[in-house]
Amino acid sequence: IAAQTAKQIVAQKIREAERENIYEEYKDSEGQIVSGIVQRYEQHDVIVELDKTEAILPKEEQIKNEDYRRGDRIRALIIEVQHESKDQQIVLSRTHPDLLRRLFEHEVPEIAEGLVEIKAIAREPGDRSKVAVLAKSNNLDAVGTCVGMRGSRIQMIVNELGGERIGILEWSSNPSKLISAALSPAKISSVIIDEESKSAKVIVPNDQLSLAIGRKGQNVRLAAKLTGWRIDIKSQSQAEAEAKEKIAKSIFKSPDEN
Repeated sequence: IAAQTAKQIVAQKIREAERENIYEEYKDSEGQIVSGIVQRYEQHDVIVELDKTEAILPKEEQIKNEDYRRGDRIRALIIEVQHESKDQQIVLSRTHPDLLRRLFEHEVPEIAEGLVEIKAIAREPGDRSKVAVLAKSNNLDAVGTCVGMRGSRIQMIVNELGGERIGILEWSSNPSKLISAALSPAKISSVIIDEESKSAKVIVPNDQLSLAIGRKGQNVRLAAKLTGWRIDIKSQSQAEAEAKEKIAKSIFKSPDEN
């Protein structure tokens, strides 16, 4: 009995030492990309084998409709390295916006070198993303640099994210210009900024309204998330009708109202 107890204590100490070693190795890796091999599912979570340990890709951090099969090699972002947990210590994500940021740093040397800066990211994982970039030099085309020759750089990232559509636009400190660019591919007639409420009224040609809003509101939703502005989109006809109604109301105000 004493020998068995001693054996259990030694085994426990070894496991604790292994967990501590893993923590020390990965504790500074939060926010970095790792590559691993899918091992198995535990309920809805995916267990991924890294070099010296296993990590967990929780269901909520998985890209919708992605199928993870045993033996598949995947890349993911380390979002947490747990110290006290007796279970999985390393938590991964395929949905975090910083995964997209790190992939750009891997594929675009100018970003890694600081010549081009990613200013903002808005992402709906597995479906569509928008990335605003800024070149530190006037001689450098930030958008073209990220896209690459014949789209080679951006295509690598799209493939890594299972076909997620990625729109790249140039960052501007001018809110009107930034919002107009963020609503691409729609053409914008005008942007009226309200600094106090940090909201913008955007007027678009009649035939551009559905494009500006996007399927199920996705385009304007991503634009708002990217810019940090609340965006209200109106067609030219809607804006003109509202203006006429406002004028009519002001003309026919009762004396008491005046």
